[in-house]
Amino acid sequence: MTRYLRIRRTLIVATLFVGVAGAASTVQANAATAAFPNVVVPAPVSETANGATFTLTSSATVSSDVPDVGAYLAGILRASTGYPVPVTSSSGTIALSLSGAPASVGTQGYQLTITGTNVTVQANQPAGLFAGVQTLLQLLPPAIESPTVTAGPWTAPGGTIVDYPRFAHRGAMLDVARHFFTVAQVERYLDEIALYKIDYFHLHLSDDQGWRLVINSWPNLATYGGSTEVGGGAGGYYTQADYTAIVNYASARYITVIPEIDMPGHTNAALASYAQLNCTGVAPKLYTGTKVGFSSLCVPLDLTYTFIDQVVGEIAALTPGPYIHIGGDEASSTTASDYAYFINRAQQIVAAHGKTVIGWHDIANATLLPSTVAQFWDTTTSNAPLASAAANGTKVVMSPANHAYLDMKYNRHTKLGQTWAGLVDVNTAYGWNPGAYLSGVGESSVAGVEAPLWTETIVTSADIDYMAFPRLPAIAELGWSPWSTHDVTAFDARLGAQGPRWKVMGVNYYHSTQITWPSGS
Repeated sequence: MTRYLRIRRTLIVATLFVGVAGAASTVQANAATAAFPNVVVPAPVSETANGATFTLTSSATVSSDVPDVGAYLAGILRASTGYPVPVTSSSGTIALSLSGAPASVGTQGYQLTITGTNVTVQANQPAGLFAGVQTLLQLLPPAIESPTVTAGPWTAPGGTIVDYPRFAHRGAMLDVARHFFTVAQVERYLDEIALYKIDYFHLHLSDDQGWRLVINSWPNLATYGGSTEVGGGAGGYYTQADYTAIVNYASARYITVIPEIDMPGHTNAALASYAQLNCTGVAPKLYTGTKVGFSSLCVPLDLTYTFIDQVVGEIAALTPGPYIHIGGDEASSTTASDYAYFINRAQQIVAAHGKTVIGWHDIANATLLPSTVAQFWDTTTSNAPLASAAANGTKVVMSPANHAYLDMKYNRHTKLGQTWAGLVDVNTAYGWNPGAYLSGVGESSVAGVEAPLWTETIVTSADIDYMAFPRLPAIAELGWSPWSTHDVTAFDARLGAQGPRWKVMGVNYYHSTQITWPSGS
């Protein structure tokens, strides 16, 4: 239960509902029901008010068809209200049910009904119940997600929300290779991204600057290759038990981990760890800079593929999710023919271990397996090889760097981050359509979106917070909400409503000047 109590979150006091309700009328899909206090991020598919007000009291109970979701919710409510909030088998004041949801909500959606006396979340699958809980918590007052007992009252507006995602894949990435982050720091970020219905967590485990996971068959990867980071710090690595703890923590929040081992480039940490992986037989020095494109695994060397097979095999055995990310970007020191050969062979190795390949969109320069997913990261709106791959059935995760990269500076005065893809404030992060952004890659070819956070300049959890919030919720909304709800004015108002929530959580968010933040947040 302690992990549930670690979750820190808040919404906003009664002034939030007053401040945001007017903006709701600008959201196209909800225009007819503007009386419902439209404060939820991502925007739901539909909302209908009933005029009632629900009050959570000291006698409240939670019942759940999925015990872990019930325990998650009850843990949050107990911490903030001080109420006992038992989880019961009979119908609770708040009932989480796997029956009665409309078929239209699919496997990830839900129906939330709030009356004057009860709350019901109905879904077809446990993930939908968890998503509905996130929405309920946003409709309750701010202190509901305080880690310590505070005063109520604990009210929520009455109505019905029917909600489900636009795209099945809604991801966030954390680069732990450039700077290492502990298990606790990663779990903290998982708690934060779960608030906005993110369901994939891409963990970038290796790069030129560090290798972050123990591979038993190649132990020097972690002990030597993981011994530094950008700037020459101590680095670090995860044991396999640590990695499993991250995977399990994510799973409890209905988030699937996607591990990435970047190849054939971005591999200096591996090459420094084992001389025999180099074409010359000579290991390079460990690297603590930030330039890219200089390293490559030795494509003609048979040992390279034994290495990949053993690394992927160990990671696949630890990873219950379907995907392994093979990187594939910025392989500038690999010839085009060698690159295509390598990617084709790497795909076969991953498939042999029962996993589906994801790679940065550069992999479209090879012959892709029908199941392989490409992740677009560039700043252009056209890419001929990727469009060709999409025409042949390849699905694409959209992460255009000039909109979705959370490591870009907000403005030229931002102390953290980079500028190579441009300056990305909140409305730039929100201002694109994943299903119509890239020529030749239409809605039906888009698997979803991801917000990557590269960490060349990111060192602490406070740094993570500052760069991810408030932009991560913008990308999350693009992945979840129907395009018909896309309205920057309404979004900015709903996003501003999250400020007091983050303050209670202790999230060190950036106070974008594009957003009106409630006083005191």
